[in-house]
Amino acid sequence: MKPQVKKIILAPMEGVADELMRHLLTSLNNYDFCITEFVRIVDALLPKHVFQRICPELDNGCKTKSGTPLRMQLLGQEPEWMAENAVRAIEMGSHGIDINFGCPAKAVNKSKGGAVLLNEPEKIYQILSSIRSAVGTDDILSAKIRLGFTDASKLDEIVSAVESANANQLTIHARTKQDGYRPPAYWHFIAEIKAKYDIEIFANGEIWNKEDAYSCMSQSQTPNLMLGRGALAMPNLANVIKLDEAPMPWHELSSLLKQYSDLELQGDKSYYFSSRLKQWLRYLKLQYPQANTLFNAIKVLKNKDEILYQIDLVENT
Repeated sequence: MKPQVKKIILAPMEGVADELMRHLLTSLNNYDFCITEFVRIVDALLPKHVFQRICPELDNGCKTKSGTPLRMQLLGQEPEWMAENAVRAIEMGSHGIDINFGCPAKAVNKSKGGAVLLNEPEKIYQILSSIRSAVGTDDILSAKIRLGFTDASKLDEIVSAVESANANQLTIHARTKQDGYRPPAYWHFIAEIKAKYDIEIFANGEIWNKEDAYSCMSQSQTPNLMLGRGALAMPNLANVIKLDEAPMPWHELSSLLKQYSDLELQGDKSYYFSSRLKQWLRYLKLQYPQANTLFNAIKVLKNKDEILYQIDLVENT
């Protein structure tokens, strides 16, 4: 008997899942909610325009145009400043707060943010506990972690810190920081945690299709999933998993790419569109051979009309 999914959320993919990508993907899928790209917190209460830049949807009740709720993600290491900024995000309309303890980027880790904090479960507790005290108990507090920094030896201690701080939800990317994004994902570690702790858990990592999702739910023993790069490679992946839809055919995807160009090009943003489309195609070609053909056809192009011509050309071949 195949496992049944309960909730699916869209991952906070830094530099990729911006407002426009969130709009496109939530218009195609029944996501339960999305996590924004992170707001970097250092030693200050950030002005409101910083939150607005990361999450323009705050002007729409902190929901995408299709009505999917958004939760703002914070990244930092100072409990008091994290708490103050969490309060600000909630006051501006964020549907809860998510804390990033999983980012593997060297620049972030060097400044003691993201995955490097997996080495300090006590610091994780202090950050989450301070935020919980500041925002109260009515708002959702969630965290995103990896299995550990170099290995999973501290995973139990990390999850204990998260639960002890009264967080409501936990997403576990089933790889260590040292693993990066290299396959496989070690979903069985999540099942071990699920059996020990009473916190809502979401599994993340290496979910590229329906079969991966079923394997993940079976091995992790959780019905909740977070989709990251797989959602970029197959734009309707959430509904493929949740509603048994067929994967989006290429002709529909071509229309989506053209829609993306219209959204991006409000003003003279041809270069921005071309670079972001090429970025997206690197994921799409994992599922669609036509995406690889299109990428090769446009890799030196920057002009919108020339790129759209190539999209039509590939669609009709």
